[in-house]
Amino acid sequence: MPRLTMKTPVGSLTLTEDASAITRVAWEDGPSETSPLLKDAAEQITAYFDGTRETFDLPLKVHGSDLQKQVCTAMLEIPFGETRTYGDLAKALGVPAQAIGQACGGNPIPVIIPCHRVLGTGNLGGFSGGTGIETKVALLKHEGAASLLI
Repeated sequence: MPRLTMKTPVGSLTLTEDASAITRVAWEDGPSETSPLLKDAAEQITAYFDGTRETFDLPLKVHGSDLQKQVCTAMLEIPFGETRTYGDLAKALGVPAQAIGQACGGNPIPVIIPCHRVLGTGNLGGFSGGTGIETKVALLKHEGAASLLI
């Protein structure tokens, strides 16, 4: 599978492509084997961090349970600069909030699928990428959603 590693303000991200879709974003360094899709994804992520892009237009394939896929779809619907709670998503999908937290933690395509926009009720919740909660805070600040942190 082609993989491309890029530097971002929140660390090195390695993007993985499989069957003409982005299937993984991970905080890691690795060898790069570019493709047109990975090059486009890297350009879109760069534009996101430059402040010139708020949404991504990429083919994505989430590997996981039906619930994982549903939660990822719900996260994609959260607009740039806005947040939802685990409870909001749980209510919308008819599942316990804990299941939403687990699905957010298992998001295989963070940043592009914005799990950082999902918070606990009265707290930030967790974040499994980068340096953890510090990375979540950095992404929320970048999007102007940090007023909730004051």
